[in-house]
Amino acid sequence: MLAGSYNSLLVLFSLLVAILASYTALDMAARISTARGRAAHWWLAGGACAMGTGIWSMHFLGMLAFNLPIPMGYDPGITLLSLLIAIAFSAFALWLVCQKTLPWPRLAGGALLTGSGVAGMHYTGMAAMRMAPGIRYIASLFVLSIAIAILASGTALWMAFTLRRQSLWVRPLRAGAAVVMGFAIVGMHYTGMAAAEFPLGSVCGAVRGGMDAGWLAVVIVVATLAVLAIALIISVLDSRLEARTAILAESLAEANQELTYLALHDNLTKLPNRVLLEDRLDQAIQAAAREHGRFALMFMDLDGFKAVNDAYGHPIGDRLLVEVAQRIGASVRSQDTIARLGGDEFVLLASVAEPADAATLAEKVLSAVREPFLVAGRELRVSTSIGIAIYPGDGELQHDLMANADAAMYHAKALGRNTICFFEGSMNANVHEQLQLLQDLRLAIERRELVLQYQPKLTAPNGPVIGVEALVRWAHPAHGLIAPDQFIPMAEKTGLIVPIGEWVLDEACRQMREWRDAGHPEWSIAVNLSPLQFRHASLIETVRETLARHVLEPRCLTLEVTESTAMRDADASLQILQQLHGMGVRISIDDFGTGYSSLLYLKRLPASELKIDRGFIRELARDSEDAAIVSAIVALGRTLNLSIVAEGVETATQQEFLTRLGCDSLQGFLLGRPMSADHLIASLSQGNVPQPPA
Repeated sequence: MLAGSYNSLLVLFSLLVAILASYTALDMAARISTARGRAAHWWLAGGACAMGTGIWSMHFLGMLAFNLPIPMGYDPGITLLSLLIAIAFSAFALWLVCQKTLPWPRLAGGALLTGSGVAGMHYTGMAAMRMAPGIRYIASLFVLSIAIAILASGTALWMAFTLRRQSLWVRPLRAGAAVVMGFAIVGMHYTGMAAAEFPLGSVCGAVRGGMDAGWLAVVIVVATLAVLAIALIISVLDSRLEARTAILAESLAEANQELTYLALHDNLTKLPNRVLLEDRLDQAIQAAAREHGRFALMFMDLDGFKAVNDAYGHPIGDRLLVEVAQRIGASVRSQDTIARLGGDEFVLLASVAEPADAATLAEKVLSAVREPFLVAGRELRVSTSIGIAIYPGDGELQHDLMANADAAMYHAKALGRNTICFFEGSMNANVHEQLQLLQDLRLAIERRELVLQYQPKLTAPNGPVIGVEALVRWAHPAHGLIAPDQFIPMAEKTGLIVPIGEWVLDEACRQMREWRDAGHPEWSIAVNLSPLQFRHASLIETVRETLARHVLEPRCLTLEVTESTAMRDADASLQILQQLHGMGVRISIDDFGTGYSSLLYLKRLPASELKIDRGFIRELARDSEDAAIVSAIVALGRTLNLSIVAEGVETATQQEFLTRLGCDSLQGFLLGRPMSADHLIASLSQGNVPQPPA
């Protein structure tokens, strides 16, 4: 027999290639198991080529490491066939380990087929030498090599199936498994080589026209390393891309979940908003209609919240709303829906058997809200008015139930607040009247139904007239002259107060221009700013454009801002007032004494005058506390170098007392009621104290 020898360097290379090919196979199994659709097929094809090429190249490096004392070569066709066999069993192995389960019978069958493929590749590659006479094999070692191939294949399949999922330690485990698999593959190969015997006088038929062993080794090593490296690099990059995609998908899912939550819940109280309430109300109607059941819809509006909000500002008001929401939520059942529609309006949707159950639940909520709240160290008290509509008696449609519960709530407020009221049919008339009035108000400016009346302001005690205050009235074609307290709250609630306020400012400045041209250059005109108008972004520009349009000096215009409005957000108010003051407009703090002023901010406000609220003037003669308050306000105004105006003067006693205290000017029914511009001029021309006609 011919004696063979091995090139140690090529043997080492064959082992390294076997380990690298094993690691590539494990990585490919992981990529294929996570891929979906067409991508999985591409990964399977690419993985089979990379894995098959790696195992085949290990085999051929091992053969090239084997030397005989005769020239050697390899038949290209048979060599290619052995490569195709390697790729084919690699594809089967990867497909097998990427199944959802790998029971022992399937593992055993897969090991048998894969091991046979490995052995077939090996012995096909041996046949590529085309030895004459043919290679003889030692039966025991031949069988042992096949057994090793099957056992190694089974071990490799189990390891690949186990390590295909990503985890913290998966890559170190894959590396260890690749070493074990590499030694097993090398062991099978060299056991098969040991089983081969070459008789003396053997000749390699593939020498002529075959591939030379020297440069074949270099080509195989370079090509194999390139294929395996490219496969691993692509796998790593794809794995990172997949990980980032997964993170992005998770982030998007969380963002979508958060956006969905925000779209269906109130941002402040975290309660369901109108959208979610309408959906649940629709479900409740369908369920009640199907099961012939009942439920109650309760509209709630807080009593006294506006006063708290005006006195302490929005931050305290918002915290109070959160406390109210939590207290209402603790008073109702888990299956009930409590929603916030906006502002201080809440709605409760509750399943009830009888109207009495709704009354019991509403009384529980009333009692809970009635208890004092401790917010930012302040004890605050509010109550709630609740209107109740019962399905199906008070409406079978969502819109009807909402409107009827709302009407009942307004009726509860009219009854004195802090109470509950069930809907009755007669309440609809008032609701429809209010809705119609709102529709008419939207068209009032366009139809020129709004008018201004002017109340004179006199130097204490008896004049002369130094200015007027413009007061808006609504000359409704059907209801006559409507007082501000009947439509201004509605305008503020709907936002119509902004265009109405702009019209009042424009009309007042127009009239002031007319009076100045008629010979009253010493007069000024005062216009009230609503809280919404004061915070509107276009206020400064509107005032500037209005003054320019009527060619009116800014000092002729006084803008009255209530103390509560000015103090709601003192820093923001200060910026607005400073811009108006810088323009030359006079600033008056209206209703002074009724809010919660900080003297630190008050002295920084660029105000020209303080107006004492009429509430302190009304009981001036009989209430010593009111007298003391008025005295303090006058003293404060003098200290801050502000003009003091007392409004609501209705008696001579009040006139005398306020003059004696030091008020600079007076305003009230005693000195002149609100009247049209023509009547005001007519009264002054007759030398009388201005009074409207009877």
